[in-house]
Amino acid sequence: MGKRTLIFLFVVALTVAFLLSDSKPAQSKENVIELSCSDFFPPEHHIARGLAAWAKEIEKRTTGRVKITLYHSGTLTSATACYEGVVRNLSDIGHSCLTYTRGHFPLMEVADLPGYPFNAIVPSRVTYDLYLKFRPKELSDTHVLYLHAHIPGGIFTRDKQVRSLEDLKGLRIRSTGLSSKIVTALGATPIAMPKGDQYDALYRGIVDGTTAPPNELTAFKVAEVTKYLTMYSPAGYVTAFFVVMNLKKWNSLPQDIQKVFTDVSEEWVEYTGKVHNDAEIDGIQYGKKVNYTFITLSREEGARWDKAIEPLFNEYVKAMEAKGLPGREALEYRRQLIEKYGKMYPPLKFD
Repeated sequence: MGKRTLIFLFVVALTVAFLLSDSKPAQSKENVIELSCSDFFPPEHHIARGLAAWAKEIEKRTTGRVKITLYHSGTLTSATACYEGVVRNLSDIGHSCLTYTRGHFPLMEVADLPGYPFNAIVPSRVTYDLYLKFRPKELSDTHVLYLHAHIPGGIFTRDKQVRSLEDLKGLRIRSTGLSSKIVTALGATPIAMPKGDQYDALYRGIVDGTTAPPNELTAFKVAEVTKYLTMYSPAGYVTAFFVVMNLKKWNSLPQDIQKVFTDVSEEWVEYTGKVHNDAEIDGIQYGKKVNYTFITLSREEGARWDKAIEPLFNEYVKAMEAKGLPGREALEYRRQLIEKYGKMYPPLKFD
């Protein structure tokens, strides 16, 4: 065999080897499970970053077999249409608030009732555990990956300090869901309005205040349009968030991929609680830096607020009993969980 023939065969062998090696990434790319995830938060928001970290962890633990593309700022489905969007497969995964889909999650409304300490891990763990225990039918049209919640929100006001129930009378407070009921119970007038509209409404004086946790001093620039924040955790509203997957899509996943989703998602209940906490501390620190006024209630005044919101618990139980749902049992289990996790995760210190 001549020298030229040997060279020719060597070149052919190298070419074949290159083509074979180059085909492997293309083949593996074809096998990647690509999923879409709808999220109403802007990408720079702390919760959006926490969700992005979850997606990256899923990709890491599946060694690249799963890729989740996040669609932030409601670009795929809006906050209010997110859950239905997952059911209808407009997105494979969705992240929004339970309360934004009105009337769809009656039993899980127990998670939003007041009474939590200032530590977001507590309501996050409580909300997820409530779901695990009752597995309510209202969530059965999707696969629940994880749930989380922020710390008890306070009442921001533009021009008037709120130090008593009397100070709330006549004030128009932006609120949604259960926070509207809390605002009403405390004597103010709730104004239903999406979170994204609160800045303009406060700036123009359409509302006198808004319900929100401290992180919104910076996250939604509330510090620019308000002067005061009254915080009293026992009467503070909480909002539970869901991360759910389309049921058909979930059932199509291999079991080992499902296990990764389950393992990571369970870890992200506490992880996201910590993300909430960090953001709240940052919000408080920013407020102090710009001399924002934080108001805490006296013990006597706090007792008055406790009494004012007390009927909300009985109303929840009655509403659930009318629907044939275990509202009383859910409320009692929630109390036990708050006591349990409250000991494990003490209130944040903002000093």
